[in-house]
Amino acid sequence: MPNPQTFTGGIYFLQIFASAFLAILFLQSGIDKIVDRYGNLEWLKGHFAKSPLAGIVPALLTAITILETAAGALSAIGCVVIIFSHDSTIAFYGAVVSAIAIIALFFGQRMAKDYAGAAVLVPYFLLALSAIYLLAPR
Repeated sequence: MPNPQTFTGGIYFLQIFASAFLAILFLQSGIDKIVDRYGNLEWLKGHFAKSPLAGIVPALLTAITILETAAGALSAIGCVVIIFSHDSTIAFYGAVVSAIAIIALFFGQRMAKDYAGAAVLVPYFLLALSAIYLLAPR
């Protein structure tokens, strides 16, 4: 393990924490969409009822479930790989898929005219962008 009081050590811990955060965020959300698909589908149908996306909510739920689960899994596996082998490649791809998932969520919130919901996603997106930068293979 690098000395945590050095620049290299600091980057190492930032990589671990960013990938762990994204793993928790997206695994919880993705697994919830799998376990309670019906509840999520009913809520989303109401949320998108007056938007142009109203007719394709089931397909959108499937797509976002896949994106979130993939982002969380890649980030979790990547976090473990960083800890044990100091290789950030898998976590990098987890951060990229995380950013894609957040953009998809942001698009949906804007289309539903849920501007407050869209605004809540901005800090997560900034974290994903920071993680991409921190985790980029050097």
